[in-house]
Amino acid sequence: MRTYELMTIHRPELIETDLRAHLAEVQRFMEGRGATVSETDFWGKRRFAYEIEHLNEGYYTVFTFQADANAIDDIDRMLALSDPVLRHKIVRPGSD
Repeated sequence: MRTYELMTIHRPELIETDLRAHLAEVQRFMEGRGATVSETDFWGKRRFAYEIEHLNEGYYTVFTFQADANAIDDIDRMLALSDPVLRHKIVRPGSD
């Protein structure tokens, strides 16, 4: 298993309780695919450097987790189809 970081940007119009519920759903999905989430860092609402879908801000969250490479495709697909998620990025920290 390798270590990954997942950054998500959620829509700014979400109520924080709905946002927290969605973050828990994302974590359950990842764990269902065999990932082990070691840290969840909620950054809160931040302004964008440029507009995304005519929006100027969103909620940022960073997950640090360990998973097999085949789970990454499932996680990526789920986030791409999720309406509350504006953008997401999965990276392997330290891999250049």
